[in-house]
Amino acid sequence: MSKPLRSFIEVAPDSHFPIQNLPYGVFRPASGGAARVGVAIGGQVLDLAVLEEQGHFGEQERVFSDDSMNRFLSLGQLAWRETRATLQHLLNAESAELRDNSELRQRAFHRQADVQMLLPARIGDYTDFYSSYHHSHNVGTMLRGAENALMPNWKWLPVGYHGRASSVVISGTDVRRPHGQTKPPDAEVPLFGPSRSLDYELEMAFLIGPGNKLGEPVPIDRAPEHIFGMVLMNDWSARDVQAWEYQPLGPFLAKNFCTSISPWVVTMDALEPFREPLPPQEPEPLPYLRAPNDSTYDIQLEAHLTTSKGDTPHVITRTNFRHLYWSIAQQLAHHTISGCNLQPGDLLASGTISGPTEDSRGCMLELTWRGANPLTLPGGETRKWLEDGDRLTLTGWAQGDGYRVGFGEVAGRVLPALS
Repeated sequence: MSKPLRSFIEVAPDSHFPIQNLPYGVFRPASGGAARVGVAIGGQVLDLAVLEEQGHFGEQERVFSDDSMNRFLSLGQLAWRETRATLQHLLNAESAELRDNSELRQRAFHRQADVQMLLPARIGDYTDFYSSYHHSHNVGTMLRGAENALMPNWKWLPVGYHGRASSVVISGTDVRRPHGQTKPPDAEVPLFGPSRSLDYELEMAFLIGPGNKLGEPVPIDRAPEHIFGMVLMNDWSARDVQAWEYQPLGPFLAKNFCTSISPWVVTMDALEPFREPLPPQEPEPLPYLRAPNDSTYDIQLEAHLTTSKGDTPHVITRTNFRHLYWSIAQQLAHHTISGCNLQPGDLLASGTISGPTEDSRGCMLELTWRGANPLTLPGGETRKWLEDGDRLTLTGWAQGDGYRVGFGEVAGRVLPALS
C-alpha cells in the first residue's frame, strides 16, 4: 500500500492547498518584479518561472514567466499532467532535490501574504450557463408559478448567455453599485438610478485549455481534453435592472458591471478523486449531449456575508457543485455544437448553484424570495439585498481523507454608486 502524499512544506489539515491540490495562479511579489505563474502549497507560492529556469520541466516550452497562463493552457493534458507529476515529486517530503537546496528554496518560495494575485488568464470570452435545476425552478416559480417554473427548453439544453469578459475581476476587487433603468410595478415609465436590488450569485467556472477550430464542434467525449481547471465565481447581479431589461434577449447591463473569480485554478486532475456519476437526466438528452461516463464533482460551497457594522462573517449559503443538472462536459459540447470556436483562457461558468433546501439557495433572490422574506443575520440586521459596505465571500473545497482540495476564496465589497 502506497504512502499518502506529504510535502516537506508544512500544511494544516484544513488548508485548501495541500500537495494533493497544487492549484495554479498568476502572482507578482510585493517586493516588485514581473508577474509570473506559480502554484499554491500551504501558505506558500512556488514560483514556476524559477523552476523552469533551472530546467525542471525538461524540454517543455517555457511558459511560466508569462503574466498569464494562456500559453500553458494551450499545451494540453499531457503537458499539464507531466508538470503536475514533476511538482508533486519536487514537493514530496521524501524528495531531497528541492527540500535540501536552501538557495533554490529561497528564490522559489514566497509567502502568500507577500504576493499580489492577478487574473490567472487573459479571458478572451466568457459564457455563463443556467445549469442548476433548483435555482432555475425557484426563479421560474417566482415569475410564472410552480406549474410553469421551467421553460420548455430547459431540460433539453444547457441554457446560457455571453457575458462581458472585460469586467471579470480578481478576488478582492471592490464592486461599484451600478446605475441602470428599472421599472417598479406601480411606475408608468422606467426610472433611472442606482440599483436597489444588488445580488450575488454563487457559481463555479472552468478555464478552456486547447481550443477548437471555427466550424469544428468538440464531441462530448473529447470535452475533458479542453478543460484545464476550475475557479470560484461571483456573478454580481442587479436584479431590478435585470427584471426590466431581460426580455427578449436576456441579461445585459444587470450583469456586465462586475464578475469576480478566485485567483487559484484547481486542475481537473486534482478534482479526480471527487468525481461522481452524473445523476440521470429526464428526458434523455439528444445524442450530442450524451457521454457514457459523464460526471459531476462533490465540492462543498459556501457564501459568507460580512456587513459594514461588524467584522464577523455569517454563512448564508451552504450548497454543493453536484446539485448542477448539466455537466461541464455538456456545457462545452453544447457551446461548440454550432461550430463556435473556444480559445485558451475562455471562461465558462455554471450559473447560480442552488440545492433543494432553503439554506442551499445560492443568491439573495432565492434566499429572500425576491425580497419578500428578508434574511435575519445573527446580530439582528436584516437583508433583502446587498447593501453598501457589505462584503460577500465565496469559498469551496472537496474533502479528502485527511486533506482538502480547496479553491481559497473569492471576495468583494460593495461600494456606493457614483453620484
